[in-house]
Amino acid sequence: MESEDRQTRKSNLRLLFEALVVGLVAGIVVGSFRWLIGQTLAMWQKGYQAAHANPLLLWFLAGGVLASVIVAGFLVKQQPHAGGSGIPEVELQLQGKLQLAWWPVLWRKFIGGVLSIGSGLFLGREGPSIQLGSTVGQGVAQGFKASKSDSRVLLATGAASGLSAAFGAPLGGAMFIVEEVFHNFSPRVWLNALAGAIMANFVVSNVFGQTPVLAIDYKHSFPILQYWQLLLLGAFLGLIGRFYQWGLLNFSHVYQKIPVLPRWLHGIIPALILVPVMYYLPGYVGGGNNLILSLNQIHAVNILVLIFLLRISFSIVSYDSGLPGGIFLPILTMGALLGAVYGQYMVDLGLLDQKLVVNLIIFSMAGLFSAIVRSPFTAIMLIAEMVGSLLHLMPLAVVSVVAYVVNELLGGVPIYESLAGRMQTKEDNDYVGEADQLTVSIYEGSQLADHQVKDIAWPDRTLVRVIHRGQKDIIPDGNTKLLAGDLLVLEIDENQRGLVYDKMASLQEAKE
Repeated sequence: MESEDRQTRKSNLRLLFEALVVGLVAGIVVGSFRWLIGQTLAMWQKGYQAAHANPLLLWFLAGGVLASVIVAGFLVKQQPHAGGSGIPEVELQLQGKLQLAWWPVLWRKFIGGVLSIGSGLFLGREGPSIQLGSTVGQGVAQGFKASKSDSRVLLATGAASGLSAAFGAPLGGAMFIVEEVFHNFSPRVWLNALAGAIMANFVVSNVFGQTPVLAIDYKHSFPILQYWQLLLLGAFLGLIGRFYQWGLLNFSHVYQKIPVLPRWLHGIIPALILVPVMYYLPGYVGGGNNLILSLNQIHAVNILVLIFLLRISFSIVSYDSGLPGGIFLPILTMGALLGAVYGQYMVDLGLLDQKLVVNLIIFSMAGLFSAIVRSPFTAIMLIAEMVGSLLHLMPLAVVSVVAYVVNELLGGVPIYESLAGRMQTKEDNDYVGEADQLTVSIYEGSQLADHQVKDIAWPDRTLVRVIHRGQKDIIPDGNTKLLAGDLLVLEIDENQRGLVYDKMASLQEAKE
């Protein structure tokens, strides 16, 4: 027994070391990605500024943007999973429903992301950063010849490291992976994801000198007597979030009805729209982090509404074109705009102090993210970490939970799960069929809790190998009773991983 414990401890330490390597490499890759996008966007903005004095230059800029999106589209044509956000791909990989070679995705995502996001399209770099990190995790796992189980942990670690490097938020990065992507709060996953995320954040902070994307300073606590405002704001964000989900999932049908352009050239459409927007409104393009930082200076509600309408419509058009780029930061930007609209309107009515508008801008970022992505814990942690203050957790939580509940009542679904569901193909499940493992947490009130092993309709070719209960490891038999909080280690056929994942998810649903 002592020998087994020693072997397990050694294995865990080795995995932790590999996770730190993933964080180090992901920090370098994503830090370079952030830097190049920033430099590229600044170059385009200077060009458009110069075009005001020399209108002929505008034609060259338009040609350059078209060339950029055509090259990015061609890279996606070569490797379709290098397009879009990349988060749905990471989810499917961890569920065992998608198998990708890491290097062909990594370099195409990197170059395509710099070209499309750096051009000024309303796309975020955070989703691509997550996929870049996950490919780094795959590469490191392959280099260390890690087991299938360890490889998935390192893939998740890379994804957390990528988000941490993109936002400067290691806790938020780790939380997002376990809550939204991995759907598993296993200590083994959580610890290594956090270790990698901290290492990646260290790299981008000290090597690249990059700071958190949204370092907003706000000093005034939100008065408890004004909390009714948070309820209204949360409901408002839940409603808008539902509309955005619908638009993002349905506008792609419009692209499909365009007979002239093949799919890989759909990026030409947002590129053509971008040229006049970039020419007249250069401060409002890109993912939106600079816009968020300037919102507290805009006090006209009608202008804020117009900016929001531009952001939400062009975000949908940009993302559904299929170019490399995400919706993570655009969602936060739209949330900030909605908070500014609501807050400034209440100021105009005399129901809110002007100094508190910045509070609502921050709360709304978490609220809209919670509604659309359906990850309230991540929303709260991410925004609190980026702002650098834990003094406002309660109002953040109120807005996030209300927005989440309202979106749920309106029939909303997690956006990344929905996007992942659209891309599954028969080829994605074509696996070798070797032995594999799946770790499952038992939730309070699920169909697994308080039942004996023999009473559960387990998927075919599934064996319960170990039950982790607190500090104990239990080798179960048919009479072993499962309890809420248990962590099950299932032995499965790799060929059936996706099917077993779905079956176990259905068993986790609440009892009738």
